[in-house]
Amino acid sequence: MTQKNVVNPKHLLHSKWTAQQVVKKQKHFIVVELIVDDDNVVQACDIEAVINQQRQRIDWRLLKDKTVWLPGWK
Repeated sequence: MTQKNVVNPKHLLHSKWTAQQVVKKQKHFIVVELIVDDDNVVQACDIEAVINQQRQRIDWRLLKDKTVWLPGWK
């Protein structure tokens, strides 16, 4: 069974994350925007790489997977 991070979508904004797999020197990220539906439920988030400010949109639930993401900067 996959180990999971405890992630509350209401506290995601400005949270810091470390990617387990480094791609193009991008390892540390900050959640910079939440994408919500009409009912104000978080559906996705934009994360920004600290090293070059490149953004990407991900399903916020992916942050729960410890094999992919670690909370904070490690």
